[in-house]
Amino acid sequence: MAGRINDEDVATVRERARIDEVVGAYLALRNAGGGSLKGLCPFHDEKTPSFQVTPARGFFYCFGCGEGGDVITFQMKIDNLTFAEAVERLADRVGVVLRYTDQGGGGPRQEPGLRLRLMEANQAAAEFFAEQLTTPDALIGRQFLGQRGFDREAAERFGVGFAPSDGRALLRHLRGRGFSDTELVRAGLARESGWDFFQGRLLWPIRDSGRQVLGFGARRLHDDDRMPAKYLNTPETPLYKKSHVLYGLDLARKPISAKHQAVVVEGYTDVMAAHLSGVETAVAVCGTAFGDDHARLLRRLMGEHDAFHGEVIFTFDGDQAGQNAALKVFAGDQNFISQTYVAVEPTGLDPCDLRLQHGDAAVRELVARRMPLYRFVLSNMLDQHDLDRADGRLAALREAAPLVGSIRDSGLVNGYARELAGLLGMDPEEVRTEVSRAASRSSRRTSPSRPEPGRGQRGPDGPEGPQDGGEAASPTPAPRGTPLPDPRDRQLALERETAQLLVQAPDKFPEHWDGLSAADFTHPAYAAVFTAVEKAQADEGSGAWGHRVTEAVEEEQLRSLVVSLTVEPLPLQGAPDERFVVAHTAGLQLLTVMRSIATLKSRLQRTNPVQAQQKYNAMFAELVVLEARRKALQTRRIGAQD
Repeated sequence: MAGRINDEDVATVRERARIDEVVGAYLALRNAGGGSLKGLCPFHDEKTPSFQVTPARGFFYCFGCGEGGDVITFQMKIDNLTFAEAVERLADRVGVVLRYTDQGGGGPRQEPGLRLRLMEANQAAAEFFAEQLTTPDALIGRQFLGQRGFDREAAERFGVGFAPSDGRALLRHLRGRGFSDTELVRAGLARESGWDFFQGRLLWPIRDSGRQVLGFGARRLHDDDRMPAKYLNTPETPLYKKSHVLYGLDLARKPISAKHQAVVVEGYTDVMAAHLSGVETAVAVCGTAFGDDHARLLRRLMGEHDAFHGEVIFTFDGDQAGQNAALKVFAGDQNFISQTYVAVEPTGLDPCDLRLQHGDAAVRELVARRMPLYRFVLSNMLDQHDLDRADGRLAALREAAPLVGSIRDSGLVNGYARELAGLLGMDPEEVRTEVSRAASRSSRRTSPSRPEPGRGQRGPDGPEGPQDGGEAASPTPAPRGTPLPDPRDRQLALERETAQLLVQAPDKFPEHWDGLSAADFTHPAYAAVFTAVEKAQADEGSGAWGHRVTEAVEEEQLRSLVVSLTVEPLPLQGAPDERFVVAHTAGLQLLTVMRSIATLKSRLQRTNPVQAQQKYNAMFAELVVLEARRKALQTRRIGAQD
């Protein structure tokens, strides 16, 4: 039976465990004056610090949410522990051996101070493994480190060690230090079968922020290793919980708090390479994916930093696995996105290999080139499409819109929609509309009473069909050939009026149709009308102009469009003159140039000016020419309207 902790021992723990040191291991604190410290409350979200610690009294209190208490209360709340568990953890920290009594006042519990014994066993094991790295048996381990650019000094700095290959060396050593087999199994150092848990592997000690060894990570070295896993971690123990630990945190805790930055890499050697290169905020997860518990831990350590509370930078690989990992993080804690970045090496090298091949500065530059996580995710989506084609941009928008629309923070959605519009070279309002539509579709899919209408259906209430929840009519088969434009579409008004002028007043156009081309018409039907106009002019046949244009149209349904353009009145009083025509032709060409500028700017944003300097410079020169043409057309259009 688990007994009750002796009251005197609880008082001793409360006295020895300094509340400022305990709280400081979880969040950044700064001087608040009057002998108090303050920081961001870890128990509720806030942007300005209202959490206060008074070391002289041994208490904490948050003026924002009202949480408060002593060092034991803090440990209970921060790690979701019972009173006894919190006292045990603090006792381990300050070296107090707890005494337990049964509920009825009987003798002591069978295993008093078990957690402290496990921590002592882990520390002894770490020292043993480090000593073994210098033995002949560990030559393969030293070669592994040397091939990755780590010397003996680096190994000592990170406590790297070696587990002997005979399989029982650690057991013999720790038994000689007075540890029982049961304790070693509970610590994850030995197996029930009587063998060492780690054999013939390179070892990295995994410590908490207080530098206490909680477990180990081991790298396979021998091809005949009976354990197939490349990396092997300590199993879950009373000390080691893989979702709550970060390798390198003992070294990175203070730099993370000081710089309000954390760099998350993928492996133990990457942590070593980053720290040795000057990136002292690097940490790595241990045998699991980066999760919410890791995010909360880093956020507490970073403390306050403007409105963003610092930044977390992930060094994902540039391959598909790295992209999938980025998507997983993006889909995780949405509250973390605004401060999350990605640093990807274009060559695919991880920080360890990057340092080995290009030196320390290359690792620092990798982190300095970080980009927002959402930009990385969107860019990878957009790379799957040909953004130089209109249909490619539309397909990319439809794929990316649900991702942007899934973000819970509406303020972020608007910003990301503008960013997406810039990457695609599309109208921001059009992108926002598609994002809203995607979010609406997602919402309807979660509601059984609102079935999603067929995609692409156009009904009386817009492109998604009826909006009253009633049964939608069966869609009629779409006619073959070029679709007809909606004459009431305001976005196509300039194109329609220009097409009217082409069939109603061709003699008012300057030579060569004032520079117009079919590419100036975004709707295929109006582009087909212009092509028919050019054909009718080239044929110089007999008959009225409108009749000749109608005959030049190849599709029957487009002939009716030419007829309607011929008879529709133009939006002016009297007959059109050349100034009226030029205002339309210049305006239509201006829109074409503006679309080209947007597309080119989007391509420039996706082009690295250092890695593709010649391509970038050529596009920039083209942009200068387009901007000059835009200004000229704008001036010409305004002049024609005056």
